[in-house]
Amino acid sequence: MPDGAGGIRYPFADPPAAGQAIEVADGILWMRLPLPMALDHVNVYALDDGDGWTVVDTGFASARSKAIWQSLLHGPLAGKPVTRVIVTHHHPDHVGLAGWFVAQGAALHMPRTGWLMARMLTLDAQDRPTPETITFYERAGMAADELARRKAERPFNFADCVAPLPLGYARLREGDTIRLGGRTWDIRMGDGHAPEHATFWSRDDAVVLGGDQLLPSISANLGVYPTEPDADPVGDWIVSCERFQPLARPDHLVLGGHKLPFTGLPLRLSQMIDNHHGALDRLSAHLDQPRAAGECFMPLFKRPIGPAEYGLALVEAVAHLNHLHQTGRAIRHLRDDGAWAFSAA
Repeated sequence: MPDGAGGIRYPFADPPAAGQAIEVADGILWMRLPLPMALDHVNVYALDDGDGWTVVDTGFASARSKAIWQSLLHGPLAGKPVTRVIVTHHHPDHVGLAGWFVAQGAALHMPRTGWLMARMLTLDAQDRPTPETITFYERAGMAADELARRKAERPFNFADCVAPLPLGYARLREGDTIRLGGRTWDIRMGDGHAPEHATFWSRDDAVVLGGDQLLPSISANLGVYPTEPDADPVGDWIVSCERFQPLARPDHLVLGGHKLPFTGLPLRLSQMIDNHHGALDRLSAHLDQPRAAGECFMPLFKRPIGPAEYGLALVEAVAHLNHLHQTGRAIRHLRDDGAWAFSAA
């Protein structure tokens, strides 16, 4: 199933149905859980360790996800226990049920930064946005009606869809190896979409567990948030993609966190780098007059942005503007309305 751009192929044309699994490599099962958003699914994987399973990523902590997992445990997973949970990064669709599995006896393995971020965010529930968050929105030039709505509503909290995480965990580190599913895997960390995002490269065959760092056909969100308003995830992302390029082979079967498993990783890495360079060039041309992040959607996304996508679009616009500013391609000043206005340097 070719991609059309050439070189990227999808060996499995259709995803597994809820409660079902597809064996994508010897001893590796691909499963899918629903998400209540535009990107309506997350891929999870189970690797056969003989007397039990290692699960890679977990989905949201919701009654529906738990029910699907119970069907999987008694069906495709053949009644064997989940003895280990691997979390690639701290986002709730990947870490949501890690604590639930740990409560049933599984060991938790994840990057240190991911564990710290998830622990911090699940313990930091808010009834209304904090003053720092409101300032961040104002600095980004959030639309007035959207800002008024958010001020009056309870914000999204990790605790809404992430089960409490245990106090202890086992750290995944760059350059280490780990045994999963009868294979030895090299651990390689990426950045940009999430800090210290773990990917796994099999030494025994051409399989890569890519999480959201290595996706086909869609771009992982590169967002800036109030916790680090001057972050440069776009720069981090490009550096990570360039670091992966010498490791990538056309025959690697990449098992990502969303969409379909694919081959053609060298081409896909080049596409991901080029896509952001193109977006940065379009954005730089758009800064022929001072503009805030909320005024930069069209050159970045090349389509109108609706209410459901607004939040992710805004934080990604901030990310691209931060990169232009921090690489000397843009300057900024604080407008009278409290927004950072960026101009091409």
